[in-house]
Amino acid sequence: MEARPEPGRFWVAAAAGRVAGVVMQSPITFPAVASPMGRHLVEAMVDTIVGAGVALPGVNAEAETAALFAGQWAERRKTPAMPLEGLRLYELVELSEVKLANGKLRQGLAADRELATDWVRAFEAEAHTGGGRDPVVLVDGWIEAGQLWFWEDRQAVAMAAGRGPVEGVFRIGPVYTPPEFRGRGYGTACTYDLSRRILEQGGRPCLYTDLGNPTSNSIYRRIGYRAIAEWVRYRFG
Repeated sequence: MEARPEPGRFWVAAAAGRVAGVVMQSPITFPAVASPMGRHLVEAMVDTIVGAGVALPGVNAEAETAALFAGQWAERRKTPAMPLEGLRLYELVELSEVKLANGKLRQGLAADRELATDWVRAFEAEAHTGGGRDPVVLVDGWIEAGQLWFWEDRQAVAMAAGRGPVEGVFRIGPVYTPPEFRGRGYGTACTYDLSRRILEQGGRPCLYTDLGNPTSNSIYRRIGYRAIAEWVRYRFG
């Protein structure tokens, strides 16, 4: 947010004089994201947000917190709350030995803007994650910050963004391979080499996966990623 400010809403819960929970919504068309919190803090958060007249489209949080938040929201707003997507958060501590596909990793350039934008749109259509930030704005920001990467085997065949650092954490994603290049290990190679670069910088690579996609989950575990939390996204109304 400091690097690229945009509209958002932020709430902080305190207990015993210390920050005990955070909820944020940015862009304001997105579901809220909540940090792990106990029941009494979730109830206080929902009461505050509802009392302010804010109508959230949903919430995305660690599974227990998401369920508590969704239940309290449905009760306070008298509206349905439906689980929409299960996610798994992974962190990489040490890379495994993996034979990589032909090619090499290279940084995205201004000349890649149109291709990367098309691939982001294709990713969002497949993953049903669109409706928030403009893909053109996303890609421009990644290129400017040096966060866009391609796996190249005579041509660009896979893409990944490595966003961060925030407190030493880099989030990898989206990772996208066009259908015509799939099944050859290009996405794995792109993720692996980008993860390696982050580790060499002293960073902590993390990523989310869709629990409904067993292929991506198995690929990241093979690279060396380990699951650290389960997340659930709920839709309201």
